[in-house]
Amino acid sequence: MPKRDYLAFPDLSKAEVQALFQLASRMKSGAYREKPLAGKTLGMIFAKSSTRTRVSFEVGAYQLGGHALFLSSRDIQLGRGEPVRDTARVLSRMLDMLMIRTFEHAEVEELAKYATVPVINGLTDLHHPCQILADIHTVQENLGDIAGKRVAWIGDGNNMANSWLDAAALLGFELRVACPEGYEPDRETYERAKTRTKTLITEDTEEAAAGADVVTTDVWASMGQEGEADERKSAFRGYVVDEALMKLAKPSAIFLHCLPAHRGEEVTDAVIEGPQSRVFDEAENRLHVQKALIATLLG
Repeated sequence: MPKRDYLAFPDLSKAEVQALFQLASRMKSGAYREKPLAGKTLGMIFAKSSTRTRVSFEVGAYQLGGHALFLSSRDIQLGRGEPVRDTARVLSRMLDMLMIRTFEHAEVEELAKYATVPVINGLTDLHHPCQILADIHTVQENLGDIAGKRVAWIGDGNNMANSWLDAAALLGFELRVACPEGYEPDRETYERAKTRTKTLITEDTEEAAAGADVVTTDVWASMGQEGEADERKSAFRGYVVDEALMKLAKPSAIFLHCLPAHRGEEVTDAVIEGPQSRVFDEAENRLHVQKALIATLLG
């Protein structure tokens, strides 16, 4: 069986995504008891700190019968200048799968190119493909098939916005992105998506949220952008998901946030703690979809 990597959402077909969600549901309910990672080790490379990514992959590997090895880039030779290609070839001889959470997407692509074991993108500045799996699984648990639904993204056109665009193109739902000028999603990702599904980029949050089935957002300044925090606070003033904005969405709409949230900035406390919020179900689903992803990549 040829090696499979998961670097961006389109690395899976529509049928594979739906099969993965079915498997994740079985895992979540306890119906799945196989141990595809028995005797195997998942190496986890972290250039960016994490709560949900680290815990979900580490616990997931254990529950699938394997072991997870935490590798901070500060503690391995990659952080001292060893080429990614050398790290990939060395670790491939000792590990059975790699997950990396880093800055440049090109670094993940190079790791996958030279690794002989499956590589999972745990996050880059361009894509967050594991999170989007958890998000869509949460939508489908609450609202049924996401195809034909309308999703409103409010805020920065960051890696999550890019992954939502990829998902909309593959799964056939409408995506409306509300962001300030100069903070739009990746142009290539957007151009690809708009040829396959209905998309809109606007500066008007109300236009994006109107009639939405899902309203979702993220922090205004992601890791690595701390120096831009004040500038971004000014740019994103008004791009807040509050109760008034949620009332423009459908009464059945749910609110998602990949977390961590800066309450009082991109989302109010009333929304994240409110009856439409599914953020903690969404966080838990990282564990289940990633376990399903690991099993899928291992065949």
